[in-house]
Amino acid sequence: MPIRFAILGAGRIGQVHARAVAGNDSARLAAVHDPVAAAAKLISDQYGADIRSVDDIAAADDIDAVVLCTPTDLHAQQIELFARAGKAVFCEKPIDLDSGRVRECLKVVEETGATLMVGFNRRFDPHFMGVQAAIADGRIGTPEMGIITSRDPGAPPADYIRRSGGIFKDMMIHDFDMAVFLMGDMPASVLATGSVLTDPAIEQLGDYDSASAILRWQDGRQVSITNSRRATYGYDQRVEIHGSAGMAAAENEHPVRIEVATADGYTRPPLHDFFMTRYVAAYANEINAFIAALGGDATGISVGRDGLNALLIAEAALESAQTGKAVDIAH
Repeated sequence: MPIRFAILGAGRIGQVHARAVAGNDSARLAAVHDPVAAAAKLISDQYGADIRSVDDIAAADDIDAVVLCTPTDLHAQQIELFARAGKAVFCEKPIDLDSGRVRECLKVVEETGATLMVGFNRRFDPHFMGVQAAIADGRIGTPEMGIITSRDPGAPPADYIRRSGGIFKDMMIHDFDMAVFLMGDMPASVLATGSVLTDPAIEQLGDYDSASAILRWQDGRQVSITNSRRATYGYDQRVEIHGSAGMAAAENEHPVRIEVATADGYTRPPLHDFFMTRYVAAYANEINAFIAALGGDATGISVGRDGLNALLIAEAALESAQTGKAVDIAH
């Protein structure tokens, strides 16, 4: 019998996950919920899913797992609701913007024995997975230093920034998770800085649009991360890890991988315009990994502890940016 899914939140990312669930032969999209009726109807019409309330989904005997694509301030309480209802939960990051609340939520997950996966999609990007595989196989020796670059084409709307938790918890949190994923364990401290260089309105919202962080491990290993809310040339996503015996890197991806040479020089097509096209394979892979975990193969999924770890680094980075001092990361 296929694993029966419900999706909560039928917006942009909900539509991506609905497509991934529907595309897996071991799963069936049975229900959808969204307070915006038109959004829920779109997924319902496309995949034959029932439109139901949150409480009905929690109480339903024909729902095995839920995918949470709801606003961040609902994540922790909904994880707890569905964990107590005996459902497996896939939740978009973050679990919450406060690490204390995340710890409370994970305690419920542990007590109920529920399966929880946190959506750090970049772990499932084929190119970044290739870098991690090169490290795990020992091809570059011991990883010693890293560079992670993430730059968005433009800033999100003001309302999103206002409730996002800020650039460290919303944007760089992906890079913090990637650093742990590639280096193999948690860093000990972070030195971070933030500026407003692209739009003065972002400063009025209490956030940064340009930020950098240096993560340092207890044994001296380091990873440098840079983020910007403005990249005029497209969605800039690069990773490089330098090790004792070599280096592994994932360069930017282009929708079309060609190069044209003329008397005017060499040209290539532009980068992807944003995450929806850049990470198509990653989103499908992470849902497939979640489905495989429910079938008994939990290898490599990003669990609640991974969500907490990335948030702990983000909290320390924000403190560092505000104080100008390196901050030890809680464990």
